[in-house]
Amino acid sequence: MAIFGARRVLWRSFSTISSHPLRVCIVGSGPAGFYTAEKILKTHQGSQVDIIDRLPTPYGLVRSGVAPDHPETKNVINQFSRVAQNGRCSFLGNVALGYSISLVELRELYHVVVLAYGAESDRVVGIPGEDLKGVHSAREFVWWYNGHPYGRNLDPDLKNTDTAVILGQGNVALDVARILLRPTSELAITDIASHALTALEQSSIRKVYLVGRRGPVQAACTAKELREVLGIKDLYIHIKETDLKITPADEEERKNSRIHRRIYELLSKAATAGPSQPSSGQRELHFVFFRQPDRFLESYDKKGYVSGVHLEKTTLKGIGSGKQIAIGTGQFENLSCGIVLKSIGYKSVPVDDLPFDNQKGVVPNVKGRILSDNSGDPTSIENGLYVCGWLKRGPTGIIATNLYCAEETVASLSEDLELGVLASTTRLPKLGRDGLLQILDNRNVRVVPFSAWERIDKEEKRLGSLRNKPREKLTSWEELLKVAGSE
Repeated sequence: MAIFGARRVLWRSFSTISSHPLRVCIVGSGPAGFYTAEKILKTHQGSQVDIIDRLPTPYGLVRSGVAPDHPETKNVINQFSRVAQNGRCSFLGNVALGYSISLVELRELYHVVVLAYGAESDRVVGIPGEDLKGVHSAREFVWWYNGHPYGRNLDPDLKNTDTAVILGQGNVALDVARILLRPTSELAITDIASHALTALEQSSIRKVYLVGRRGPVQAACTAKELREVLGIKDLYIHIKETDLKITPADEEERKNSRIHRRIYELLSKAATAGPSQPSSGQRELHFVFFRQPDRFLESYDKKGYVSGVHLEKTTLKGIGSGKQIAIGTGQFENLSCGIVLKSIGYKSVPVDDLPFDNQKGVVPNVKGRILSDNSGDPTSIENGLYVCGWLKRGPTGIIATNLYCAEETVASLSEDLELGVLASTTRLPKLGRDGLLQILDNRNVRVVPFSAWERIDKEEKRLGSLRNKPREKLTSWEELLKVAGSE
């Protein structure tokens, strides 16, 4: 049997009391998916919600995106677990949209389908040398140290260079810098993947450069993240004093944003608080402002490997509304390194049979209602099909942002149900969960229900306790499915 020999038992446990309940399938079990499920369960009594995910593990970026030294951010998992344990909700892991089941089939099985699978790809810089070895996306690196099954084989070379360049100055960039520079003794008591901890313990990285197109007033991080990286023990911080000079346009931006004011204050203080030179062996963090990558440089000694970044100096140009963009000046300089991590943004991937805005990386929608084309015409709505999270608004915001995003999408769903836009649940019963499980069984898809995830969770915590860690993540599909299937 495809579900650990318990197919009939699982079907019975998923059976419904109501004759024709509203059946909803949510694709993606990250914050957007779980917040949407929670809102639907509360708003529509009697509804049945199934959350499918291509991974055997739930929680999306809370598990594979949040830095291991941010355990408090992961507490939201407790709330999501209560949603999954609701009798009208089910989690079905190891079910991939487009492979295990098609969108067309889901729409036949459910009254409502909500796409909330996030952003699983990356924006590209689009400059020469991007395919050189040693050039990685920050997403890949984050997946690697967080034990994501797709990231475990990344194997970044941290031994043969003392310098890393990170393109970008947002929160993800700061996370990556912090993991590279923080003492491994502090990381060892987190849930960081063991393969990453071993590599970091053997790392030769001593200098990290955070490169941004604009200036310190426009830095895209939050004050909390910046304070953390600035507060790393025995770390030398370097910021050019000339980069801290502000123009009247900068002052206008600062006046309109409390966050920008705070970021600038923190950077200014860091620039003057420490010594003018690093001590011997001290790790270094360099903030490089007003620079954009022009091309990646290939090593003379190791053909096919990166040896640095050719940077163009930039200046700011006002575009109205107190905003400034970076433009190139035609002046260039080289920054040597042995590894580059691109933190320029995540990107969602398109769905078969649906329009996709490649520039924005979103499915065209109006308040979560998916449109049938890219025209933006609000009348061309795909009835019963919705979107939430990064796939809806682009890769922006924090975990809580998905709560408000889900509220808007569920409000649209509820309005459509009330107006009769959706197929009547009375006249048109749907097979929902039972139909989905039947199709997956016929295709020998090994479904991982929430009870199986709880076995994984228990085993990871047991293994972690042996190493004084909150958990030791299982990082391969084989390990995860083996533990999920054990009774």
